Amino acid sequence: MTKEITIHLSNPHNGQRKVLNEAKRFNVLCCGRRWGKSALAVNLLCETTLSSRPSGYFAPTYKLLDGTYNECLAALEPIVTRKNEHQFIETLGGGRIEFWTLENELAGRSRKYKRLIVDEAAFAKKLWTKWTEQLRATLSDMKGDAWFLSTPKGKNDFYKLYQKALHEDTWASWQMSTYTNPHIDSEEINDARKDLPELAFSQEYLAEFNDNVANPFGVDYIRSCIGLISTNQTEVFGVDLAKSYDYTVIIGLDRQGNVTYFDRWQGDWSTTKNKLISIIQSTPAYIDSTGVGDSIVEDIQRSCYNVEGFKFTSQSKQQLMESLAQSIQQNKITFPKGIITDELESFEYMYSSSGVKYSAPTGMHDDAVCALALSNYKLKNSHSSPYVIL
Repeated sequence: MTKEITIHLSNPHNGQRKVLNEAKRFNVLCCGRRWGKSALAVNLLCETTLSSRPSGYFAPTYKLLDGTYNECLAALEPIVTRKNEHQFIETLGGGRIEFWTLENELAGRSRKYKRLIVDEAAFAKKLWTKWTEQLRATLSDMKGDAWFLSTPKGKNDFYKLYQKALHEDTWASWQMSTYTNPHIDSEEINDARKDLPELAFSQEYLAEFNDNVANPFGVDYIRSCIGLISTNQTEVFGVDLAKSYDYTVIIGLDRQGNVTYFDRWQGDWSTTKNKLISIIQSTPAYIDSTGVGDSIVEDIQRSCYNVEGFKFTSQSKQQLMESLAQSIQQNKITFPKGIITDELESFEYMYSSSGVKYSAPTGMHDDAVCALALSNYKLKNSHSSPYVIL
């Protein structure tokens, strides 16, 4: 006798059901925070797997894979035959879900999918290029469908896909505010509205596309500061130490505020300490000394006498980021295009009852922003700095 196996998926709320009922081959869902897009993604992936078809899940960074992988694994556990953490899940009947970070330049290449999901699509770098040149082809063999899910983040490639979906028959799009999730108390959303700037609330909760919302530096200002790596002598360094999936980043500035040195890596503490000592030597530097960083800084100070620790608190980070914003908006700093500018453009702030919180969006990196802010702050507080100390 064959044993019956039951798989439990979440019950869609009315907003999710509307999306599912109106879906076409290519779908763009713009929704507010806590709307339930992750639960929708898990259902879509599991349903494809239960029909013995392959699907691909793509997220901007490795961090963002974790939750969806674990939720799919928990839902499909009775029929899982093989798995590799954060890479794939295989099930009875031949179903398979593959998990990719879009930081991987080869993500999805040579694969064939019945369904493809790009989660947090507004935060994916070069989304339009990756879709047209890389991901679209994965659906051709099985005539599969695609889903782009995200809270908006300015008018970028996700917005471009949303606009495309408004005008093409095979595409569908939805704008779903957090209010349309019946499981979130509307009074909770109203309270958030009191604490946030109007434009930030309209983006985060009403799912509206706005320009430059919640970025403390200003995208246009950031782009006006892009320049080549300076060949001048390095005056100061700023170092952000790695935590969890993050990178250790070191950035040097010359006397005029131009980036002279940039490096990032992941490695054990011993390797990191030795590398930083060899780079910094006698140059003045601020190093993040928060948490375990305190002992790392003490070790480095034995060889580099001009090193100081900088502890991140909500207040000190606000001061640090406001100082960097001032330098960027007054064109008193330059940096090369690439990782630094990408992180600066995705960086954001939010108002709350406890003050202003500065950070990268969930799952994204801000190591380069912190290192740049530390070097900028060190330069401003250096006796040899051309700046007026504020």
